[in-house]
Amino acid sequence: MKNKIISIGFVFILFICFILNIIKKDDEISTEERRKLAQFPNITLEKISSGKTSEEFDKYTVDQFIFRDNFRRIKTFWSNYVFRQKDYNGLFLENNCIYKIDYPLNEQYVENSAKKIKYICEKYFNEQMNIYYSIIPDKNYYLEQDYLKIDVKDVQKIMEKTLKQIKYIDITNKLNLNDYYKTDLHWKQENLKNVVSTLETEMNLRDTSNINYKVQNLGDFYGTYYGQLGINVPPDKINILINEVISNATCYNYEKNKTESVYNVDKWINSSDKYDVYLSGAVPIITIENNDLKNGKELLLFRDSFGSSIAPLLLQNYQKITLIDLRYISSSVLSNYINFENQDVLFLYSTLVLNQNALK
Repeated sequence: MKNKIISIGFVFILFICFILNIIKKDDEISTEERRKLAQFPNITLEKISSGKTSEEFDKYTVDQFIFRDNFRRIKTFWSNYVFRQKDYNGLFLENNCIYKIDYPLNEQYVENSAKKIKYICEKYFNEQMNIYYSIIPDKNYYLEQDYLKIDVKDVQKIMEKTLKQIKYIDITNKLNLNDYYKTDLHWKQENLKNVVSTLETEMNLRDTSNINYKVQNLGDFYGTYYGQLGINVPPDKINILINEVISNATCYNYEKNKTESVYNVDKWINSSDKYDVYLSGAVPIITIENNDLKNGKELLLFRDSFGSSIAPLLLQNYQKITLIDLRYISSSVLSNYINFENQDVLFLYSTLVLNQNALK
């Protein structure tokens, strides 16, 4: 009787799950994982014969399974608190702060990134241009515990071998753990005063540390790591810094052929990644025009996603800032969009990007 009850109960659960999965409406995106979910495959004879339909259907059933996020949380809970695993898919939790293991250091990838920067300098820049580079540490770097992490000094030593002629700006000691979001990899815009001041000093710019910004809170922020780990932790708060210069500035998005504001509120409302509120997120090329300054100075900022939040704070010294994200546009076609004259140039990349060989 016991075996019959267990067997019937098991079949009943399978049947209920089967019915619920049939009637459940497919989700387009996972807000927690910050990605699009697989949709029901387009079935053709060619796909059936090649086995691609079966492969696509497997991905579809995994992505659209009922209560998927709940099961992910349960799995993470058991991995962390029952089996006491140190990390889950490379992510780990420490004092309600989520970290991602980016290890080991891939020297070849870092060297390739340095060579890409050198190639751009030799191809596009002249001797009158002031060129700098700086490295943004991953927040793991500031953990006191002995976790696997990449030392920024090691990255800089590799970069220096190739970029001897470019001035390096060290911002490592201008940051700490409190300057990063607990549920995300990025830094907080409102905590970048010391970084901006260091960049201004090293780049011979006017000191803007006395300029006041209005801090506007947009609400709760669940970062990328929150969705990837799948465990409940308190959300961050995301803020934007506003003053007259930033409010009057305009951005031109080359990808959309559209003029936008510095902070894209539509992205905050509709995007799965709320960090896209800064300069509309991942964009190959975007320019910011300072309509309150007519000094003719322009900054070319080669950046990753960290650059989106710091660029508005550098606008006090420049009439124009052009941001280039080499993860989404090839360095060989930059002259089609940019007139290289006598701009200041700053290569600002995180160790995460430099260690992935992500620059095109």
